[in-house]
Amino acid sequence: MRLRIYGTRTVWDTVGDGEFFCPGCGGDRNYRRLTGRHRFTVIGMPLLRRGSAGPVLECAACLGHYPTDTLDHPTTTRFSAMLREAVHTVTLAVLAAGGTTSRTVLEAAAATVRDAGLDDCTQEQLFTIVEVLAADTGAGDGHDPAAEACGAALAIELHEVLKPLAPHLAVAGRGTVLLQGARIALADGPYSQAEREVLTTVGSALQLCPTDTAELLAAAARTPS
Repeated sequence: MRLRIYGTRTVWDTVGDGEFFCPGCGGDRNYRRLTGRHRFTVIGMPLLRRGSAGPVLECAACLGHYPTDTLDHPTTTRFSAMLREAVHTVTLAVLAAGGTTSRTVLEAAAATVRDAGLDDCTQEQLFTIVEVLAADTGAGDGHDPAAEACGAALAIELHEVLKPLAPHLAVAGRGTVLLQGARIALADGPYSQAEREVLTTVGSALQLCPTDTAELLAAAARTPS
């Protein structure tokens, strides 16, 4: 073997830590945030600075180095929480559009939310939340329910919850979230105009194209409950 006389070495400093989804391990891991300095070496001895390196994230398990935008991918724990919140918000939006007078709809809504991971959700809790929302928006004071259901405030809330989730779901996964809302709306019969408009908003927030949203809603309506 020939002796390597000169080369470059990177000296790393830890500037932070946390938990992330490691692309190499395929799961949640602890990480160190590193910044580095390149050093010119002669016979292994660092002599001159050759610029900076990083920042990078170093996985505590596999020791792999990953770009800092890896943090844009939620951890498994965070992703689960985002999905639960999405299903809960879609459920409330559908109930607000279709009303809470049908026991069948409330049963379907509570079962959907529990299946998403909120095990202690009850029909009474959902009924109370929707009634409070209706009082806050004035939906119960004689205004057109369809207009209330598809109002700017509701659309903003759905987009705020669903848009951050959408990039981390495949198209099939986004469709599943939409279909969960559709099945609640269909529990007491065909879609009302208000329910259809809310579900269209859900599809848009999930970054589904309008054609895909319409086809999924039509397919759900044709499927026996």
